[in-house]
Amino acid sequence: MKLTLRNSCLPLSAAFVLCLAPGAGSAQPQPADGSSLSQPIPDRPEKLTYPPLVYEPPAAQQYRVQLKSGPVAYVVPDRELPLVNIVIYVRTGEYLEPAGKEGLADLTGYLLARGGTQSRTAEQLEERLAFLAAYLNSGVGESQGSVSLNLLSKDLDEGLGILREVLTAPRFQDDKIALRKQQLLQGMKERNDDSSSIQAREEAFLAFGESFWANRYSTAASVDSIARADVERFHQSWFHPSGFVVAISGDFDRAQMVDKLEKLFADWPFKGQDSPPIPTDTKFAAPGVYLVDKDVNQGRVAMMLPGIMRDDPDYFAVLVMNDILGGGGFTSRIMNRVRSDEGLAYSAYSSFPGGVYYPLTFTAGFQSKSRTVPYAASIVLEEMNSMTAKPVSDEELNTSKRGFIDRFPRTFGTKSQVANTLAQDEFTGRFAKQPDYWQTYRARLEAVTKDHVSRVAKKYLGQDRLAILIVGQKDQIVLGHPDHPVKLAELAGGRVVDVPLRDPLTMKPLGGGEK
Repeated sequence: MKLTLRNSCLPLSAAFVLCLAPGAGSAQPQPADGSSLSQPIPDRPEKLTYPPLVYEPPAAQQYRVQLKSGPVAYVVPDRELPLVNIVIYVRTGEYLEPAGKEGLADLTGYLLARGGTQSRTAEQLEERLAFLAAYLNSGVGESQGSVSLNLLSKDLDEGLGILREVLTAPRFQDDKIALRKQQLLQGMKERNDDSSSIQAREEAFLAFGESFWANRYSTAASVDSIARADVERFHQSWFHPSGFVVAISGDFDRAQMVDKLEKLFADWPFKGQDSPPIPTDTKFAAPGVYLVDKDVNQGRVAMMLPGIMRDDPDYFAVLVMNDILGGGGFTSRIMNRVRSDEGLAYSAYSSFPGGVYYPLTFTAGFQSKSRTVPYAASIVLEEMNSMTAKPVSDEELNTSKRGFIDRFPRTFGTKSQVANTLAQDEFTGRFAKQPDYWQTYRARLEAVTKDHVSRVAKKYLGQDRLAILIVGQKDQIVLGHPDHPVKLAELAGGRVVDVPLRDPLTMKPLGGGEK
């Protein structure tokens, strides 16, 4: 049987079809409307050209509502799916815990959504939410709390009723308090099991100081001392409408939703307190290498310098500088040197976030085999020095800026992201200080030059204040690699400090000291 190939076309998208004619050597996409392409398709991907992306970020004023009942809400309708997503951000946090009651914020935040309400036990609440296919969550972190609810739009009124009762009349069921305490205690016992956990907490001690509020950890004694009355007092002090910022998106009419939110927060049964400013009394560690002895296959390294605030005039130049140095993945210098050229680590990076309430640190990091840790660290220092010694290339600058600019629309990729991004700006004070932040974001990135990058590199990457944290096998790390003799003391300030592990239940050092 002989088959005859006829002209055939396959749809590729709404705009193009792929047509193959008999005897044709290749297939060419054609517009679906029958017209011809204005230009032939290039033979190489790098020859493709695209029109400029036209995109404007959403304006906060379009969605911002100052509710009469207290909170500011960002109300963003989205008719795509029959769902509603609500997040209430709360001006509370671990910084408000009384001394000796560390763990109270976590306990309160966790139990709000899981400890029952006045009219329902925890089990009844869980069962009803499951029936509604709704997801209720809550928590309190270092500097903010949140209560969130996701549910079908047809169940919105019932969901808002549940949310109101969770916020105003939580049960804080005794058996749930006891269970959460057990979970916290078990988590404490595991504090020294993972080197990444050790690294994270010791980084914070070096970056902000032993006495900084964010470095106060819960202990077995502090959690044991927390009574139900403490939880109720913490809740009633901080969970009230004047301390709320709301992000809500989904399938609803905007005007109707504003009315529902007014009712949700009206006639609050308790007054609460105004949250005080978040303390900012950080203290960066003295220069040196800080070594935690831990028997693991690879050493973890964090190389730190004092950082900046996110509203610092240097912020955008720092953003680009760090992206070229180590923040840009495989396009960055540190990744290329440490991983691609030397094969010393699977991943190597740097980060330079701007702090919201206090400066965060510059950090360059990697994991490497114990004996190659000093050598890999010396390579990172070389790249930091190179960044200060000569300008970046035009290609590096353009790649970095284009990456930030071209990824920018993802910030507002969904209506939920729009609501939550704008609500976070409200919560952290960015909207009040920089109401046009997102409208001018790309222009400020475009304005960054090679001279700007060089200036901030020299300003912030100076190694006279460098603190290096290493978690790993001390004897092997100190020994170093026979082919690349690098001494730890040569890396930062001529000091090597033994940092002891901490008792997981008391967080007191178990011993050790400076060499």
